[in-house]
Amino acid sequence: MKILVVGASGATGKELVAQLIDQGHSVKVIVRSIEKLPAFMKDNERITLICASLLDLSDRELEQHVKGCDAIASCLGHNITWKGIYGKPRKLVIEATTRLCQAINAAKPEQCIKYVLMNTDGNHIEDSDKPISMAQQWVLGVIRLLLPPHVDNEMAAEYLRINIGQNHEKIEWAIVRPSTLIDEQTVTEYQVHPSPVVSALFGKGKISRINVGHFMAKLISSDDMWQNWKNKMPVIYNLIN
Repeated sequence: MKILVVGASGATGKELVAQLIDQGHSVKVIVRSIEKLPAFMKDNERITLICASLLDLSDRELEQHVKGCDAIASCLGHNITWKGIYGKPRKLVIEATTRLCQAINAAKPEQCIKYVLMNTDGNHIEDSDKPISMAQQWVLGVIRLLLPPHVDNEMAAEYLRINIGQNHEKIEWAIVRPSTLIDEQTVTEYQVHPSPVVSALFGKGKISRINVGHFMAKLISSDDMWQNWKNKMPVIYNLIN
C-alpha cells in the first residue's frame, strides 16, 4: 500500500512511519523540515519526503500528493509551548483534515481512501460515549475556553463524523483516541475500546506512542481490523490492571 503521513516529524508520527515501513508499505511524508527527522526516514527507498508546510500547499499540489495513495494518516498536533498552544495556526488539525479530504475528492480515486486521524481521549462524544461526571464536564468546558488545541481536535473529529459521515463515496475514516501518551521502546500489549473506560482527566490511563503507531498501522493494513473500527472512534490504552 501507499500511505501519506502528515505530522510524521512528531513523536508519535515517527513511530507510525516506522511501523508502516516494517510492514512493507511505501510512505509519503509531508514535513516542514527534514533536519529533525530520524535517520531511517532520511535515506529509505520506501519513503518519499515532501518538504513543505501542508497548509501552504495549493489545492492542486495537495491533490497530486494524495493521488495514488491508499490511505492517509494524520498525527498532526500542537507543540506544548506558548507559541504552539496560542500561536498560529490555531486550527491546524481541522484545516489539514478538511483540505486533505477535499484533495481526496478532487483526485477521484477508484476506491475508498482510508483516513486515520490521531485525536485524544479527552474528546468526549456525547451521542456515543458513556456519560461523564459533572466535574469532568466543567473541566472540559474550561479546557475548551483556555486551550485552542483541544477545540481544534474536537472540530477535526466532528468534520469526519458529520461532514464526511458514514456513507461517503470516496472516504472511510477512523479517529484514534489515545490516552495519556508516554514513551516506550517496544510494542507491548494494549487495549482498544469503543469509548473511554477511565476518565480522560482524572483516570490513570496511559498509552505508549509506539503502541499508537502500531495500532494505526494495523488499522491501515488489516481489512478485518478496518471493518471493525471503520467510521468509529476507538480509544486505546496500555493494559489497565
